[in-house]
Amino acid sequence: MSRNLLPALFLTLLLPLLTACGFNTIPTEEERAKAAWSEVLNQYQRRADLIPNLVETVKGYAAHEREVLESVVEARAKATQVQLSPEMLQDPAAFQAFQENQSALTSALSRLLAVVENYPDLKANQNFLALQSQLEGTENRIAVARRDYIEAVRVYNTSLRTLPTMLWAKFWFTDAVPFPNFTVSDDTMQVPQINFGTN
Repeated sequence: MSRNLLPALFLTLLLPLLTACGFNTIPTEEERAKAAWSEVLNQYQRRADLIPNLVETVKGYAAHEREVLESVVEARAKATQVQLSPEMLQDPAAFQAFQENQSALTSALSRLLAVVENYPDLKANQNFLALQSQLEGTENRIAVARRDYIEAVRVYNTSLRTLPTMLWAKFWFTDAVPFPNFTVSDDTMQVPQINFGTN
């Protein structure tokens, strides 16, 4: 009878230790980071879907601003060409290319919206106002999705470097590597020059 009781007693003592060992932390946080990345992609796709309508609306009013319109269309094409699935997040070069293309699209959209300032009729057009509002909302959603991804990556990358989960990473989840994070381009970091026409 004591022979049968010994394995049951051993399991009873071992089970609480296993639940707090952190074994599931790495795959759980990795999946959370991948899910957060999927939401970032979802919001970037929403923005890409809005752009053709925005360009067509502006084209009707500002046809001679062809260079700006073409730059937006080209930037959108480049941004949608580079797809970065959650499985590819561990490739720094692919992540960098994706980030650069999205930044170029953001810059092209900024130039387009600056051009719009010269067309009062366009700024009052209901279609344009609705598209601009949707685009602004999407930019906010992108910022929130990126923030959530950054936090998920922070938690996941921290789990790879802290005890006890770093032991599981070293001996069990040997293919687990840190995910990259968003960076800010150098031109964004520069202080804008403001000149009021005085010396």
